[in-house]
Amino acid sequence: MALVLVLIALGSIAFHLLSPWWWTPIASNWGYIDSTLIITFWITGFVFTAIVLFVAYCLVRFRHAPGRRAAYEPENRRLEGWLTGLTALGVAALLAPGLFVWNQFVRVPQNASEIEIVAQQWRWAYRLPGADGRLGASDLRHVSDENPLGLDPQDAAARDDIVVDADLHLPLGRPVKVLLRSTDVVHNFYVPEFRAKMDIIPGMVTYFWFTPTRTGTFDALCNEVCGTNHYAMRGRVVVEGEAAYSSWLREQTTFANFAGGGERGRRVARREAPPVR
Repeated sequence: MALVLVLIALGSIAFHLLSPWWWTPIASNWGYIDSTLIITFWITGFVFTAIVLFVAYCLVRFRHAPGRRAAYEPENRRLEGWLTGLTALGVAALLAPGLFVWNQFVRVPQNASEIEIVAQQWRWAYRLPGADGRLGASDLRHVSDENPLGLDPQDAAARDDIVVDADLHLPLGRPVKVLLRSTDVVHNFYVPEFRAKMDIIPGMVTYFWFTPTRTGTFDALCNEVCGTNHYAMRGRVVVEGEAAYSSWLREQTTFANFAGGGERGRRVARREAPPVR
């Protein structure tokens, strides 16, 4: 049994170091999150290995032998003090990096642009500011086939908002604050390469921010089980240069045109309308 425990400890270390499965290459500014996870691996890996090897040592050192009797020691204040202190240090070492990253995570840069992601079973919809540079008001009471995002038709600031019915495009190197809404259940917008993500809670507007640092097309997943078709709730985020992004932006439809009808507006409404179940 002692040999098995030693093999488990050494095998776990070897599997971690030689494993072909690792995180996708990062494409945002959140390298802090990767660093925090690596620190967690080092601490928990060291503790796991030390405990397993210590158990293996005890099995050999204190194995049964004729005439040997176990000593009864119900408490040991010195040992308990050491264990409490070391455990406290370990917990602090695990929490401190996470608190540092969280402090950065909730501090959105002042120059960040805002976009909105609206989740519903089982698709994503997106809204970007129009010419006025800000998003208009929205309310679930306004949701309909002609207005799937629930924008307030009486709000002038909402009429020039850009409604995106396909892939979300983002400019390279520009910080973006992502506002998250849900029209039904709890979802979670997650692009593995961006590292940052947040739950989407019905009745609330949650948020996170990041800066894209690498061009490419990335899969967007729902990272919260949201129903029978959760596995199919996928989208794509395209990060591109400023010129390509501006060209894409000019081709998109504003809420005023969307709500006003037209073939594309009707097509988008049918595509974004909640499914009949």
